[in-house]
Amino acid sequence: MKDILEDIATWRSAGRRIAVAGSVSGGCVEGAVVSEAQEVLGGGPARLVTYDIADEDAFAVGLACGGTIHVLIESLDWWPLLDILSAALAADEPVALATVVVGSALGTRIVVGENISATGSLGDPRLDEVVGRDALGQLDSGVTGTRHYGLHGEARTDELSIFIESFAPAPRLIIFGAVDFTAALAYVAKRLGYRVTVCDARPVFATRTRFPSADEVVVEWPDAYLERVGAKLTPLDAICVLTHDHNFDVPAILGAVATRAGYIGAMGSRRTTRDREQRLLAAGIDEQALRRVKAPIGLDIGARTPAETAVSICAEIIASRTGHDVPSLRGRSGPIHPGRTAPVTPTA
Repeated sequence: MKDILEDIATWRSAGRRIAVAGSVSGGCVEGAVVSEAQEVLGGGPARLVTYDIADEDAFAVGLACGGTIHVLIESLDWWPLLDILSAALAADEPVALATVVVGSALGTRIVVGENISATGSLGDPRLDEVVGRDALGQLDSGVTGTRHYGLHGEARTDELSIFIESFAPAPRLIIFGAVDFTAALAYVAKRLGYRVTVCDARPVFATRTRFPSADEVVVEWPDAYLERVGAKLTPLDAICVLTHDHNFDVPAILGAVATRAGYIGAMGSRRTTRDREQRLLAAGIDEQALRRVKAPIGLDIGARTPAETAVSICAEIIASRTGHDVPSLRGRSGPIHPGRTAPVTPTA
């Protein structure tokens, strides 16, 4: 939606009619969807079209790769809601769009956001209330997907299928510590779609020259920085403490656990981690908050270089966000960097 808003505005100002369709699979069915869209533009009703490998039409539209695709095709005539959605996206405000994709009210929708009252209707006030609440929940987690309801919002029924599309701002990654690993982590995270901040209290190290991939480089103590921005962090955001110096680590972690950040990780050897945990407990952190800290940071993939370590950390952030149980460095004992096994030379 973000990618096509400018085109929609241009066509709209020219007085052209517009049909919109849901996601299409990489070129397989575009031709068939365009034909359906032309019928909608000619005055036909909104429709949910299904292409399935079991259907005779599947190969005709190029779906030889298999699977099933459901595409909602409708006339784009819900301008008031689109204006609200466009304004929120332009301001980088979190917003969700909920659309009925299966059921008697096909194509009806509501728009809702953290600072936007639910606008539009799905055909029933109680349904609007329930879906609006669920949409805010999905928006908070950055989740897009389909949910099923009764005609009046009842759970555990599938009279209606409603597609809730979350438009959350880019997740944030805050890296404390202007060290060598930071540049690699900022580079990898930026390519994963994160808005990256590097923060360090030492101006000689925290420079734009050293961290060109970061969106911002801040010269400030970690606790002071989190006191300013911590309330805005969400479960989509991540905090990585890479300094492994208790003068920076302890205030950074204490500030981090006071936020809603979905991931908090701290670098350091196992001895450093144990020492830091004792300092944190002495500073008043409770056991539950301490368990939020992934330390030693990263997945157990045998990473050694800054680039490999960055991959390890980002993989753990992804696993934490998606709820996958994966082998982390925190979850095992022994050396973080075990010795390499010498290669075996084959003999005849």
